[in-house]
Amino acid sequence: MSNKEVKAALKSARDAIRNKEYKEALKHCKAVLKQEKNNYNAWVFIGLAAAELEQPDQAKGAYKKAIELEPNQLLAWQGLANLYEKPNQIDVKGDLADVYQKLLELYESGDKQKWCDVCNKLVELYHQEKKYLEVAETWQKLIRMKQEEGAEKAELHQLWKKMIQLLKDSTRNQDNKTGQLLLTAFEHALQSADTVPGEDNQNLYKDFIQCLSKFPHEVARLEKACHDMMALYPTMSYPLEVLCLHFVQSGTLSEKAMHCFSRLLEMDTNSGPGIIGFGIKCLKENKYKEAVKSLTEGLQKTNQCPAAWLYLAEAQMKIHEHRNAVLSCNQALEALVTPEGPNLRWKNLAFQLKAETLIKIADADAAEEAIKALEQIVDGRSDPVVSALMGQAYLNKGLMDQASKISQELLLSHPDLAEAHALEGFIHYSQKNYEQAEKSFLNAIERKAGTAEYHQYLGLTYWFMSDETKKDKGKALTQFLKAAKLDSYLGSAFCYLGNYYRDIAGDKSRACGCYKKAFELDETDEESGTAAVNLSVELGDMDTALSILNEVTEKARPGTAKWAWLHRGLHYLRTGQPSQAVADLQAALRADPKDSNCWESLGEAYLNRGSYSTALKSFRKASELNPGLVYSIYRAAALEQILGKYENAIATYQQILKKTEDYVPALKG
Repeated sequence: MSNKEVKAALKSARDAIRNKEYKEALKHCKAVLKQEKNNYNAWVFIGLAAAELEQPDQAKGAYKKAIELEPNQLLAWQGLANLYEKPNQIDVKGDLADVYQKLLELYESGDKQKWCDVCNKLVELYHQEKKYLEVAETWQKLIRMKQEEGAEKAELHQLWKKMIQLLKDSTRNQDNKTGQLLLTAFEHALQSADTVPGEDNQNLYKDFIQCLSKFPHEVARLEKACHDMMALYPTMSYPLEVLCLHFVQSGTLSEKAMHCFSRLLEMDTNSGPGIIGFGIKCLKENKYKEAVKSLTEGLQKTNQCPAAWLYLAEAQMKIHEHRNAVLSCNQALEALVTPEGPNLRWKNLAFQLKAETLIKIADADAAEEAIKALEQIVDGRSDPVVSALMGQAYLNKGLMDQASKISQELLLSHPDLAEAHALEGFIHYSQKNYEQAEKSFLNAIERKAGTAEYHQYLGLTYWFMSDETKKDKGKALTQFLKAAKLDSYLGSAFCYLGNYYRDIAGDKSRACGCYKKAFELDETDEESGTAAVNLSVELGDMDTALSILNEVTEKARPGTAKWAWLHRGLHYLRTGQPSQAVADLQAALRADPKDSNCWESLGEAYLNRGSYSTALKSFRKASELNPGLVYSIYRAAALEQILGKYENAIATYQQILKKTEDYVPALKG
């Protein structure tokens, strides 16, 4: 076959392909290859025809042969790209990307439009495969090409925006290089925006700031973006809110942060981050109740802020709302499980704070939960303060051996740690080894004098050690006063002061004041509430006694606050108000249905009201619960007599006289 014949055969093959006669085309090409086995065009045409005849392997082989012969010729690469783009081609995306890369190289110095088309296809392919770094780098090449061609600012702006769109999901599995390219795209998009910023630009700024807030190390860039947006949109609270939340989450509570919180609240008094910021400011100024109020309100509006939940837990701990503090720690831990991954520092802090709070609750269940929380702290075993907390949790759970082991290890490894000496003190105190407990608490106070709990326990140690230390003003009293001064929310310290003034100093008025304060701080403290009521009555201040009882009974849930219902019921009984007495004594019995004295008092109230049958039932119930209550048995007999049940009455009187021969009312009856 001569050169002329080869050319004629290739022309025939081209015409056959144009007429969709692919088999005919293959015949012509094979004839050419018999003569010239390295004929580039023949191999390309075979690839084309075989692809149309659904023979992909033969097509691929032909194109690759052509590429081997002429690696920098376009036709075979274009054919291979078309083949790989067919929907029936699977597992070829990696090969197709390589083909596109080669086509970009070949088009670069020639057809710019085709270069851009291939570039778009390559980016789309990488995007499907979630290869975000390759997406970013390839798209940047496209933008550079457009810049070199002198593209308009508006076109470049759209290209940068498209890059942001392509990379917006990349922050979930962020590698730093892709992240930086995304942030750069935002900056270029904002720089190339219209000189008169519109709503699009506003949304772009919002997205940029939101994106920056996911990068913990881009603090300076975040602050700059927020300030730039505030300068452009001075009435918008969004950038300030992000900045405030950033300060809260980073734990940076500088003057700058405080200024941000104030400025945001001036702009929008209902802003969640602003109210949270104000709450944190109150916490730092030791205004704990205001802190709890503001943080609670702020978190109702902006609840996905782990750090704010922890500040709330801290404020709740300061005012001894321990169960609420545990709930806040749990909320913080829930908020920390986010797609961005947990913030280890906050997570460790949340577990530690939760454990401290549970230890203050001081029952076995809370201790078990505290142990679990402490075990979750990463590297907690190497932290001596965490170890001391673990020792306290074991002690609360009654695991004395484990607590003692931790105590001994800490005293050897950290002899200057106040918590180590305090743990030893708690262990001695629980075993009533008061002399050793005194030494331990004194050692703890020497190292950390500002801890109210240490002074309180030293005071209790003196209280139970001996009558001398109990009565010695410089011992128990001094320590209770120091504890109350260091922690004005520590209700138990005021209760112990009340005990001292009532039982040792005989100062009922001062004791009553201490009990009232203790009860104001902790309304679940029945001992203080009862003592405050009793002393108020003794001091003739019935108004104070009733105001305490009224406050408790108004807030009480059914079946609770027995002591308050009982005290008020007895007051009504003494002051001739039997109907009110009946209602209160019934409420007391709902809390404790087995209190025989309460049943006896209820019988008395019914009797005074003239409800004889119900009074009889109440007295009988009292004597069933406690057969030693002679007065109740006598009252039952007297009522049977009034109701005309004489035989029953006689039998009941005789029952009393068997036990107590000279019980005059029964003889009379």
